[in-house]
Amino acid sequence: MKIDAIYLRELHLPLVRPFQTSFGTTRNRRIVLAEIHSEGLVGWGECTAGEHPHFSEESVDTCWQVIVDELGPTLAGASPEHGGECPRILAQVRGNRMAKAALENAIWDLEAQRKGISLSQLLGGTREIIPCGVSIGIQSSIPELLDVIEREVSAGYQRIKLKCKPGWDVNVLERVRAKFPDITLSVDANSAYRLKDADHLATFDEFDLLMIEQPLWHDDFYYHSMLQKQLNTAICLDESIRNRRDALAAIEMESCRIINIKLGRVGGFSEAIAVHNATYERGIPVWCGGMLESGIGRSHNIAVSTLENYVLPGDVSASKRYWAEDIIEPEVTVSPKGEIVIPDTPGRGYEVRTDLVERLTVRKHEIRTAVMVA
Repeated sequence: MKIDAIYLRELHLPLVRPFQTSFGTTRNRRIVLAEIHSEGLVGWGECTAGEHPHFSEESVDTCWQVIVDELGPTLAGASPEHGGECPRILAQVRGNRMAKAALENAIWDLEAQRKGISLSQLLGGTREIIPCGVSIGIQSSIPELLDVIEREVSAGYQRIKLKCKPGWDVNVLERVRAKFPDITLSVDANSAYRLKDADHLATFDEFDLLMIEQPLWHDDFYYHSMLQKQLNTAICLDESIRNRRDALAAIEMESCRIINIKLGRVGGFSEAIAVHNATYERGIPVWCGGMLESGIGRSHNIAVSTLENYVLPGDVSASKRYWAEDIIEPEVTVSPKGEIVIPDTPGRGYEVRTDLVERLTVRKHEIRTAVMVA
């Protein structure tokens, strides 16, 4: 696969409504896109890093710099046969998984287009429809939260996930369960608690939760293993799982009973498939987490969610929940049953609105293959 050029873009997209977690509140997204041209085709990838290095060590600016200085030129000078070669090609740069994922996922998109098959088919997906859940940020009041949940349940979403933190947890869950006793409900702490809070976290058991996501340190397996033994509710690990080896360690230590696979967090499709396969072989269910992606990153999440072990509804919701106008067409829609139908056209299955992308671009950088002159 000859790479003719890589274009790196930063776009600014305002969210329809603010999204608050234990990290803080996001109102606008700075989104980095990788646009890779190869022999008449264009593949797209999205960097899911946040504006600040809060979720992980990476941020929009660190990813931009490492792609411009290191990863982009390295990939442009290579000729990968398929997306699965990207980890080897980019291995000299340690870490920087979200930056790597932006490039690797675009190569997978190109490969699917070249072969004339859908991205989900290329990944080995087995589903024609995927179930969808929704992630709801911390609200200004419990009545406001209940109204948001009502809206999302009415829209058909099959799982409601609530962001939580000390002071916004048990009192919230009591009110939510009183009004919605039968919904599939989970919480996501984004590492807001410590092991000293184990007795408090054990009270979450009374609310019939699907899972408690990443309650303790972002890089921990050991203390999560201790905590899981004290809870009836399943712990789901997110930030801790960077690759297949982490997944295997967490499973061996019984640190969790569920794993969230985020493409950017593990470095792209290749490692996501490896984590998926490891969990499938060991009976640990997985689901796809979201990072406030545009339609390009969302289309990647949809494709990977077709793999067999993605048995739980992921954070793969409709475009309109986040953006007044998405950069793909058609926009991602969710049926009244809380499902997304998987596109079967070559590549991601959603066209990029290049005119809108161009209009929203605030900076752009071009990386071309060096031409050797005799």
